[in-house]
Amino acid sequence: MELQVIQNKIYEIRGHKVMLDSDLAELYGVTTGALNQAVKRNSTRFPEDFMFQLSDNELKSLISQIVISKKYNFSSSGRGGVRKMPFAFTEQGVAMLSSVLKSDKAVQVNIAIMRTFIAIRQYALNYQDLKEKIEAIESKYDKSFEDINHALNYLLSPKSDRKPIGFKQEKESTENI
Repeated sequence: MELQVIQNKIYEIRGHKVMLDSDLAELYGVTTGALNQAVKRNSTRFPEDFMFQLSDNELKSLISQIVISKKYNFSSSGRGGVRKMPFAFTEQGVAMLSSVLKSDKAVQVNIAIMRTFIAIRQYALNYQDLKEKIEAIESKYDKSFEDINHALNYLLSPKSDRKPIGFKQEKESTENI
């Protein structure tokens, strides 16, 4: 399974990287109801730091920010959309799903999802390292840049403050001709 496909299904909610129940069900090849039923039968394996239900505001915010699927569309006619708020699974919750969903496909999907979470974490660490290196370089060379800016400002200041630099040619007299 392609990491990019999984990465596009990972969202940040309540400060956690999570995947929604419907996206997981799609990846596992089961219905969202079947996935949630398996979780419900094993509810002790899914504490709040592994899985939580989205609030109405969180879902609306998620829809407006990233324009997720129409399956989350709330309509006044009652057709389509969700009847219950989706569940969000943290990385630990997704790992726990592998003990609940035992098909070969579930195992392969879980491996791919775990690799994606690891890749995201590694990217974040590399980004942090790069940020720290840039900040170190900026602080090291900040004084030099201040001196250069000061010199440039001096050179660009009005000429009345300084004497002209360079060779000055005297006017030729016309008497020698």
